[in-house]
Amino acid sequence: MSAAPPRVVIVDDHRMFRTGVRAELGDHVTVVGEAEDIAEAVSVIDQWSPDVVLLDVHLPSGTGREVIEAVHAGSTDTKFLAVSVSDAAEDVIDVVRAGARGYVTKSISGADLIDAIMRVHDGDAVFSPRLAGFVLDAFAGGQAADTTPADDDLDQLTPREREVLRHLARGYTYKEIARQLDISIKTVETHASAVLRKLQLSNRNELSRWAAARRIW
Repeated sequence: MSAAPPRVVIVDDHRMFRTGVRAELGDHVTVVGEAEDIAEAVSVIDQWSPDVVLLDVHLPSGTGREVIEAVHAGSTDTKFLAVSVSDAAEDVIDVVRAGARGYVTKSISGADLIDAIMRVHDGDAVFSPRLAGFVLDAFAGGQAADTTPADDDLDQLTPREREVLRHLARGYTYKEIARQLDISIKTVETHASAVLRKLQLSNRNELSRWAAARRIW
């Protein structure tokens, strides 16, 4: 006899997003409730005691962290998977410190979201690739790295090159960086080449390791 699908609550202030997630999840999970703010989320989770909560980190009445802390005060076994448009290190670390078992961005595919829910339900920790480094760095050092240490190499870079460096370190494609910074893809390529040349690095893999070692994101 197969195990029952995980029981899920979706917490997000955008109804269209909640509707879309329901459609993507299909019969792989059982969505038992929805909420769009902190008070409603705590009430629905208390009512249904779901296995997994899909939680946006920014809600009209506060943050996802507040939801987790309120629910955990009741000693529930519910697990939390943050799903957000934000890939900022401070957002990731904030909800993980509160007790979230994972953090993925809203660009995730339906199939990958289903897989993430199943893994969190089974007790695994799940993070989008570009976010995992934030958590590893934060908890390996016992605290979040909020500032970039002084580095003579960085002084060689222009402000725009530093912006491109940070986006490259996060794993963004040239096209995504161009859209984020409102510049052309060709300009991104030029800045990226300059960054690699000035830092004496051969490729993006070396750049990622270099940035991670200095906790640059």
